[in-house]
Amino acid sequence: MQITVRVKPGSRRGPLVEDGPDGLLVHVRERAADGAANAGVVRALADHFGVAPRDVEILRGHTARVKRVEVGE
Repeated sequence: MQITVRVKPGSRRGPLVEDGPDGLLVHVRERAADGAANAGVVRALADHFGVAPRDVEILRGHTARVKRVEVGE
């Protein structure tokens, strides 16, 4: 399944996934440097959907706050 998520890096609320008006909003504690926030997004979404982190892949938006993500089963 492919979904669009909006990421809030460096958030004190993270890791947290919540429903927003435009889809899922993912709060992660990691800053957006050296791919740390992307790794946090993968872990948070894997935990939220109950899958392994290897089953979550960022398809588009590696350097943007809005990302297209595929979650496997």
